[in-house]
Amino acid sequence: MTVDELKERLSLPVIGAPMFLASGVDLVVAQCCAGIVGAFPALNARPAEELENWLNEIEARLGAFEQETGNKPAPYAVNLIVHKTNPRLEEDLAVLVRHKVPLVITSLSAPDQVVEAVHGYGGLVFHDITTRRHAEKAAGVGVDGLILVCAGAGGHAGRLSPFALVPEVKSFYTGAVVLAGAITNGEAVLAAEVMGADFAYIGSAFIATDESIAPEDHKRMVADHRAADVLYTPYFSGTPANYLIPSIVASGADLEEAEAAQSRKMEFGSGSSKAKAWSDVWSAGQGIGQVESVQPAATYIEKLKTEYAAAKARISG
Repeated sequence: MTVDELKERLSLPVIGAPMFLASGVDLVVAQCCAGIVGAFPALNARPAEELENWLNEIEARLGAFEQETGNKPAPYAVNLIVHKTNPRLEEDLAVLVRHKVPLVITSLSAPDQVVEAVHGYGGLVFHDITTRRHAEKAAGVGVDGLILVCAGAGGHAGRLSPFALVPEVKSFYTGAVVLAGAITNGEAVLAAEVMGADFAYIGSAFIATDESIAPEDHKRMVADHRAADVLYTPYFSGTPANYLIPSIVASGADLEEAEAAQSRKMEFGSGSSKAKAWSDVWSAGQGIGQVESVQPAATYIEKLKTEYAAAKARISG
């Protein structure tokens, strides 16, 4: 599959971000059937043997959807953490190759091993980056797309404005560009395209969906809070990420320490808090102020499509 073929399969240029402990089979299927890329982290399938079952179920349900409706669903994607702290990398990659997963999203280290394996069956590899240096490294190993995780994104996010990072990356990189960071409505999807991105990356809004596997309290917290309730800190995982302040307080972690750690340099995986990132302390990006309720993923995606079309009409009119 080429990037152009991927675009043609989508009814909206959106990739659903793979969210740790939030994206599962039901959400991926709902996203793909609604016309956007659905994705999940391989590490969400536990134990490791469960990954095969998840892929079998996703493929079976997407096949049934196409047979019943005559409509081809969007491709799905799986996220791999390419880092020494991930003991499942080789095993999970072998499963993805066996299933010929259309799009593999990689995070952290440059994914040369993954690129070689996925290109071997004709799949695509998109890699998360937060800086130009990371982008150059990933481009050097032949990834098909770069996901620019800019300021305001949920999870591990960068510090740079998209207005700075997108043009810098596009000055040397000719592959696909995906923009992430507080994208929550259709207008923002169109804005990402206008800036030069091929796709928009949306995560946090999908936490507050019926199909998400996130705890119900996490879903409600996303729907009930705003950008001011999000804290960017390396305190919990060693790498700067955006977390919901109410979840920090509820976990019993020291909010003042978490705030003070914003200016501290730490190593990946060396968080200072006893409260665990993602399971005890929940993540979300700055775009949650536009999430008003927990709803079916398809309902939210239809809203995105309506907003996107209206924004296009305003510009062309």
